[in-house]
Amino acid sequence: MTMLTRSKQAIRSGRMMAAVVGVLLASVAVTPAHADTVRDRQWHLDAMQAKQMWKTSTGKGITVAVIDTGVQGNIPDLRGQVVAGKNYSRYPGNEQSDYDGHGTSMAVLIAGTGAKGQATGSYGLAPGAKILPIRIPDFIEHSRSDGNPDDFPTYMAKAIRYAADSDAQVINISQGNTARSPVLTDAVAYALSKGKLIFAAVGNTGGGLDELEYPAATPGVVGVGAIGKDLKATKESQHGPQVDLVAPGEDMIAACLESDSGVCESHGTSDATAVASGSAALIWSKHPAWTNNQVLRVMLNTASKPKNGKERTDYLGYGTVRPRIALTNPGDPGQADVYPLPDFKEAAASSSAGSSSASSKPGSEPSAAAAESTSGGTPTVWILTGAGVVVLAGGAVLGAMTVRRRRRAASVDLMHAAVPPVPGQASWPYGDRNYGGRP
Repeated sequence: MTMLTRSKQAIRSGRMMAAVVGVLLASVAVTPAHADTVRDRQWHLDAMQAKQMWKTSTGKGITVAVIDTGVQGNIPDLRGQVVAGKNYSRYPGNEQSDYDGHGTSMAVLIAGTGAKGQATGSYGLAPGAKILPIRIPDFIEHSRSDGNPDDFPTYMAKAIRYAADSDAQVINISQGNTARSPVLTDAVAYALSKGKLIFAAVGNTGGGLDELEYPAATPGVVGVGAIGKDLKATKESQHGPQVDLVAPGEDMIAACLESDSGVCESHGTSDATAVASGSAALIWSKHPAWTNNQVLRVMLNTASKPKNGKERTDYLGYGTVRPRIALTNPGDPGQADVYPLPDFKEAAASSSAGSSSASSKPGSEPSAAAAESTSGGTPTVWILTGAGVVVLAGGAVLGAMTVRRRRRAASVDLMHAAVPPVPGQASWPYGDRNYGGRP
C-alpha cells in the first residue's frame, strides 16, 4: 500500500472537493479572534526555539533531497531554495512541478524562508538549507498499463540512489509502502556508503492496521514518528521497532498549493519527518566535518528520552529531536564510520540467513506496545520556554486556509469555520493514495 504519510487532502488542479466530512468539524470549527501571522501559528518553531537556534545555524551549506511528488520551487517561500533534481514521474512538468502538493509542503517545513511576507510567509526549521527534489510516480501511475510497470520499491530505490550520488547530505522520504524489497534495502545501504543520512515517515495508521511501511522499516533508515502539542505520540503515528525518533507532526502550518491563500494546516508523520530532516540540516551545517553517523549519533544522544525511563519505546523511539540541545551541547559525536543504530549492522550480519520476516527492522527489540499507552504513548519532557502550553487559536489573517486531512476529502475555509458547512460524504478523491479502500 503506497501512501503519503502526511494526513492531508490530496487535491489536484480542477478537482477541489466541496464536501466536508462531519467528523472533522469539531477540530476545525475555530473562531478567528486574533490577527495572527502564519509564523505565529507555527507552534513547533516556538517549541523548538527556532529563533534562538538560527543565531547559531540556519542549515546553510546543507542540501536536503526530498523524494516526493515534486517541489514547486517558484512559490515565494521556496524561491531560490530549490536546486535541480530528478523526475521519474510521467505527470506533466518536471521535478519542480508538484502534481499533488505534498512534496512542496514538506520542502517548506524543511527550508521555507518566509519570503511571502510578514503576514503570510511560512518558515522551515532550516531556512538556510537547499532542497533537491526527486519526483516519483504515485500509485495511480503504478496501476496503469501504459508502459510504466515499475513498483514503489523500484522507483524509491532509484530515487534513493540518485540522492546518494547527488550533493545532498540528508534524504527526506515522507512516503511509505508496505512492500519490502531487497532492491530498496540495497539502495539504502548504498546511500549510507555515500555518507547520506536518511529519514522516513513511519506512517499514519497507528490507530488502525499499523502495518510496517518501507523505507522507514528498512535497516539504515531513521524511522520518524509524530508527536503533538501535548508532547505525546499522536494516535495516528504508527508504533513499533521501526520508530527511531519523533518530531512535531500535529497542527502544522506551512505554505501549500491546495488553497487560495497558499497556506495549509496538516498533521502526520510526513510533517514530523520533514522536521527531523531540518534538525539534521541545522546540526550538520554547524559541524560540516561530521559524518552522517556522527550527526545521527548526536541527534540520538540529545533527544528527549521517554519519561518512563526506557532508552527507547515503540511509540517514541529514542526520543524527541532537540536540535537546540545538539547545537549548544552536542557531546561526543563518536566514531565517524560507525552507524549508531543497531538495525543496519545486524541486518548486514544476518542477511545470509535469508530471513523472510517483515515484522520489524532486523535486530530491533520486540514490541513494547503492551506496556505503553494505546492512546499515544508516554509524554516526553522537552526543555522548553513555555512551549508546552502553546495553543493555536484564531488566525483571521490566514484567509482561506485549507485544513488537510487523511482518507476523505475535507477542505474548509478557516475564516468561516465558526459556521461549519453542512456535513457531506465526499466523492472518491482521485489523487488520494491514503484512502484504504482504493483499488
